[in-house]
Amino acid sequence: MRDFHYNQLTNERWDTETLGFVATINRFAGKQELYLKQRPAELEKLVEIAKIQSTESSNAIEGIVTTATRIRQLVEEKTTPKNRDEQEIAGYRDALNIIHESFDAIPITRNYILQLHKIMCSHMNSPMAGKTKTVQNYISATFQDGHTEVLFTPPGPVETPRMLDRICEEYNQAIGNETADPLLLIPVFIHDFLCIHPFNDGNGRMSRLLTTLLLYRNGFYVGKYISLEAKIEKSKAQYYRSLRESQWKWEEGMEDIIPFTKYLLGTVVSAYRDFEDRFSLVETKIPALETVRRAAHYKLGTFSKQEVRELCPSLSVSAIEVALRKLVISGELTREGAGKATRYKVNR
Repeated sequence: MRDFHYNQLTNERWDTETLGFVATINRFAGKQELYLKQRPAELEKLVEIAKIQSTESSNAIEGIVTTATRIRQLVEEKTTPKNRDEQEIAGYRDALNIIHESFDAIPITRNYILQLHKIMCSHMNSPMAGKTKTVQNYISATFQDGHTEVLFTPPGPVETPRMLDRICEEYNQAIGNETADPLLLIPVFIHDFLCIHPFNDGNGRMSRLLTTLLLYRNGFYVGKYISLEAKIEKSKAQYYRSLRESQWKWEEGMEDIIPFTKYLLGTVVSAYRDFEDRFSLVETKIPALETVRRAAHYKLGTFSKQEVRELCPSLSVSAIEVALRKLVISGELTREGAGKATRYKVNR
């Protein structure tokens, strides 16, 4: 059984791009605290949007879906699940809410990870909720011609509890002794968690919940306002590619952690940049038309009304609709499609 030595991460030969991501995130985190003090009410509206996106996207990555209306109703707890997919969505919502509300009271231990898994599976009456796997699982891929290949074989059920204990022990020791930068430690922990693949079901979703939890516990709160899960869903191919590259020779303790670390840190940097864009739109009181005009110019290519709403949380849906109509009439925007498929494009 392989072991883990997180205290030795300082000896890793991190390249300049990875270290640049770390420095950028630290700068953004300091600025975010200032922003939150300046406009807390407006920015609090981003939380609702991010929760919906995070719940929808983290489940969609695993093929668990429902309609946009049902997602919103489930996240806002205005309805009950109608099928298994919606039960899984409701469970993710519950686990994410607990992390949002009590992250500083959730220690990184196997028992607490099992508790989060139990909460995530609580709407399904699964006998394996909150328990490590009982059968060998495999990470495989299905190719265009229909054949499936095993890409990675995780540790077996007997080894799994001990390995979960070890990565938690190593993480807590490295954080407590300050022997590793948290922003380098978090991707390594998440990568090891995914390689251990400790559950019969729900490993990917649990890894994303744990990413949010670890970032919050170390003072990086961007995921509260900008959905990291949505960013991962949009770059899913890159996510899986970086994971495969870093899994190579993991069993022997000879893996290259840099591809996955770069991917995860790059995702966090992208989220902080989005946060800055959205803050700039609520920083000063300007008319709704000008707010929507500025938001539109942030977008490349076509965009939807919902994407504008995410950038303008202080505006009502009706105010955004009126502003978009005026911008189309003035010729600043071009409207494409109709109904829910409507998209807009800036005439630059």
